[in-house]
Amino acid sequence: MGILMRLCYLSVPALLAFMLAGLAIAETTPVTLSGASKQGGMLVGRTQPGSVVYQDGQKVRVSADGRFLLGFTRDAPARSELVIELPDGGRYRRELEVEQREYRIQRIDGLPQGKVTPRSAEDLARIRRDAVAVKRSRARDDDRQDWLAGFEWPVTGPVSGVYGSQRILNGKPRRPHFGVDVAAPTGTPVRAPAAGIVTLADPDMFFSGGTLVLDHGHKLTSSFLHLSRLLVDVGDRVEQGDLIAEVGATGRVTGPHLDWRMNLRDRRIDPELLVPPMP
Repeated sequence: MGILMRLCYLSVPALLAFMLAGLAIAETTPVTLSGASKQGGMLVGRTQPGSVVYQDGQKVRVSADGRFLLGFTRDAPARSELVIELPDGGRYRRELEVEQREYRIQRIDGLPQGKVTPRSAEDLARIRRDAVAVKRSRARDDDRQDWLAGFEWPVTGPVSGVYGSQRILNGKPRRPHFGVDVAAPTGTPVRAPAAGIVTLADPDMFFSGGTLVLDHGHKLTSSFLHLSRLLVDVGDRVEQGDLIAEVGATGRVTGPHLDWRMNLRDRRIDPELLVPPMP
């Protein structure tokens, strides 16, 4: 007998009890999620304060009011496991569906060959130092929720490069691109897309040239590459819309533009999924 037929045989009090039980189940689901559940996307979650949250076995910071962030890499599989250990000892598990994406192939020619295939011991040592500095700048982990107010474009203009695209540099396949490129003249103001604390300000890195890293809390960071001028220093607190730098053509580039990248913990996410359409 189908469930609708069985419900027809229930008394009014019994039917009301059945409906209230369903509502109770819905109300006690211990998590809400909003955002883009897709490759490169980020979800903002909220659960009971005092809970412990894991994504694919990785422990996630939970704020005092129960908020947390989930991220999906460029090549994230179609399923991601969310586990929440509740303060009362209960355990909640949910399998998240992750939308898969197709990525473009982008060919860029005319780059200095030394920036595509560095060979000198000096250059290789410099690249290693840069990598250590960037990793250190993303190590901060505190309960600030500067991301809660959302994000705005740090600069406006034609989008000349997108997240996830496979890069062919001077005819050679290289790593995918993990940011969004916005073409703009040298000197164009760059503004903070959200509030945060500056954790890296280097005017001359080997690949990325003038580079800033801004920490938004919960190990969510924004990186701004190829800058011509830095207007903030490490340790500075900035608010959304504050002037932080100027667009440039430093590092490995063929012309002036801003390369904006975002990381959530060890996951590279797509900034374009967090902002409204380009004005």
